[in-house]
Amino acid sequence: MRCVKSLLAAGAATLISSMAFAADMPIAPPPMYAPAPPVDFGGWYLRGDIGMTNQRMKSIDNPGDPNAVLFRSTGMGFDSATLFDLGIGYQFNNWFRADVIGQWRGRANLHGSNSIPFTTTLFPGTAFANVNNYDGSKSEAVVMANAYVDLGTWWCVTPYIGAGIGASYNRISGFRDDGLSYINGAPFPAVTYGADAGKWNFAWALHAGLGYKVTPNVTLELGYSYMNLGDAVTGPTNSFDGITVVNGSNFVIKDITSHDVKLGVRWNLDSPPVYAPPPLITKG
Repeated sequence: MRCVKSLLAAGAATLISSMAFAADMPIAPPPMYAPAPPVDFGGWYLRGDIGMTNQRMKSIDNPGDPNAVLFRSTGMGFDSATLFDLGIGYQFNNWFRADVIGQWRGRANLHGSNSIPFTTTLFPGTAFANVNNYDGSKSEAVVMANAYVDLGTWWCVTPYIGAGIGASYNRISGFRDDGLSYINGAPFPAVTYGADAGKWNFAWALHAGLGYKVTPNVTLELGYSYMNLGDAVTGPTNSFDGITVVNGSNFVIKDITSHDVKLGVRWNLDSPPVYAPPPLITKG
């Protein structure tokens, strides 16, 4: 019994000594706080753009003119015009987004000429030549759905590419054809007018550009778009007397395309995640 008491006393003394030593040791600091890594996110955004158009056309044709195949086109084109658009989109993750925009493309002056050099083919034994100088203006309203792929971010700059499909309402106004024919050297002027008219077309686009994140919710964009807007058609055509229908057909402006440069901004409507600061640890 005495040995047992001695062993218990020794064990108790050892336990008390170990506890005292442990109390003197410094408390290990808690692990450093680290927020959860960001994950792909989704969020709605609004967008707006302003820019300039650089438009072209393939030809100005009058399908009702039996001599249309003989014309040679020169100087066909448009002056530059302004554009602006508004839209709403969704950022699916950190590399893919899509939006729908409504775009107004301002009036652009059109110009060009068709001519038939001197020939006797049309009227045997008669020297005949003809030239038609066109002017007027064109504007468009475009509705388009676009998808974009962001190609990574360096120093807050994100290059992107994209594509879009939609519809374009192409309107022609103030169309005029100043014609001049020469028959055996004698001039015969003629003026033709096309009534104002518009036409819906299938439209598509290719996009590329750079985005710069100014704040977590605001991104500036410098973009380029190639737009294919389809055709445009004038209203009924009349001669200078306002009565005679010329060749029974309207003029067609074919294959309108444009190289656009735009400056835009995107506003993210969803606030980015905010992490709570680490708890303050004090040593007692």
